[in-house]
Amino acid sequence: MNRTDAQRITEEYLKPVYGFALKRCRTHEDAEDLAQEIVTRAFSILLKRDDIDDPGKFIWAMAHNALANYYRDTQPAFTGISADEAAELIPDGTDLEEDFLRREAVSRLRSEIAYLSRLQRRIVIAYYFENRKQADIARELGIPVGTVKWHLFEAKKELKRGMDMTRHPSDLKFNPIKFNSIGINGSVGSKTTDGFFRSVMNQNICYAVRNRAKTISEIADDLGVSPVYIEEEADFLEEYGLLKKVGDGYIVNFLISEPTRELLLMQDAMYKKAAALFAPELYDELISSGILDDDRILCRQSGNPVSLTHEPRRDTNFILWTLIPWIIAQSGEDTFEEKISFDSVATVRPDGGHNIFHTTVLPDDLTLPDDYVYMNGWCGPMRSRKHGLDLWQIDSEWSDRGEFRGQDFPGEAVRILDLYNYEQDTLLTPGDYAWLCEKGYIKTCGDPDTQFKTAWQIVILEDTDIKSRLLDIGSRLKEKHAAEFDALKEPYMKAVLDTVPAHLRRMKEYELQYTFHSDGWFLLHCIRALLDSGRLKEPAEHQRKALMTLILPA
Repeated sequence: MNRTDAQRITEEYLKPVYGFALKRCRTHEDAEDLAQEIVTRAFSILLKRDDIDDPGKFIWAMAHNALANYYRDTQPAFTGISADEAAELIPDGTDLEEDFLRREAVSRLRSEIAYLSRLQRRIVIAYYFENRKQADIARELGIPVGTVKWHLFEAKKELKRGMDMTRHPSDLKFNPIKFNSIGINGSVGSKTTDGFFRSVMNQNICYAVRNRAKTISEIADDLGVSPVYIEEEADFLEEYGLLKKVGDGYIVNFLISEPTRELLLMQDAMYKKAAALFAPELYDELISSGILDDDRILCRQSGNPVSLTHEPRRDTNFILWTLIPWIIAQSGEDTFEEKISFDSVATVRPDGGHNIFHTTVLPDDLTLPDDYVYMNGWCGPMRSRKHGLDLWQIDSEWSDRGEFRGQDFPGEAVRILDLYNYEQDTLLTPGDYAWLCEKGYIKTCGDPDTQFKTAWQIVILEDTDIKSRLLDIGSRLKEKHAAEFDALKEPYMKAVLDTVPAHLRRMKEYELQYTFHSDGWFLLHCIRALLDSGRLKEPAEHQRKALMTLILPA
């Protein structure tokens, strides 16, 4: 084709092509670039060919191809089709494959259908894609035909809205979080924490709704996935009380902490100061008072084999490893005021658990000083009651009872109390003794048919009087330092509560009221303070299975 004709044709289509591009591109600049590319390439090809019978059809084909390249280069921000046009593109028997723009719109439409609610999605697919009658759909779903019609109407409006918007996934799509720690306050059920927070997707759904309720579609937007993948997990999380339904949305129903470096250092400093006040005084009074020599504090912990003729030497250090954290956790109960009850904030779960979950999300670039006290392998204090006895236990980095002890504790504690109670009157079975020995709770020697001896390796308080005397020591020291404790924890509690969403503040206030009481962080810091000062010694290797385990009158 000669140059004059080629120039005439491209000039004739220059304005329509620019309008075509302007309607479908994100910006005026993109439209100008696309229109310029279309007419330039068309002019170049027209100069080289003489067999183009329909220049208009040729130029529009060029425009569609250029637009396809533009969409590929600018994904996922496709916004090229108007809402009114796209919402009418549900298949009705026409051949949509003939038109590139309509194919693109249908692809986008199918994606938007995934953002409908589960019921609307089923109705839309059945009606438009499976060509089923509304009466059949209503019969299958067990709803009135009028309800089907209403959902089709609402779904069409929602599809128009979705087609007309650009979805912007949150940072969770690119940087998903993972819980750094998971804890339970209360009684566990049959599921492990891994059973609740079973995937990164599951954890990120919870994180997405930590501050406000969001619909399935909004959560899907945050995570950059189809709502289809969100629905089943949201149902599971709601069933077990980890999410709560609020209107059409969900909001988290457990504590997700995101402590900053400053808050962690504030916490660490608070506990170190409190432990430095309390722990040395408690240790010194237990030693100087002579109460540890009381025969009603039983413990036959020894590295030597059990003897039929000689009692093992009392290991005071081992006894203190149990009594000190127990006294700290349990003393002062008579004067402690529980302003918020456990039942008012805890969740009863279908697996039998009755508890509060709390998880932590830490920043990737977090660095803490070398002297920061970490809580490694800590679980407890844990308690179980039977036969008028309490079994009290803590797991920590110094004990050696395996992982997930909190999950095993309820059943194991009941068995220990049963065996301890029965053994007071009769011999146990060889299998029971073997189990207790394997767990490190007893040592045995001799022949059950002749001479036989058992030595319990844990600490046992024989009566309520010695129990009360020990707790009185802790109570007096807590009363002595009460004002100092209050002054230490007031700014910390305020700083923590400022980070907690309003709907979970009461739950967090329940936990904070136990600061310096049955508070694992305080117990840990007290033990660390006593180890650092040389008062407590590291437990021997053979003592770790029985460490920090106590049987006492209920």
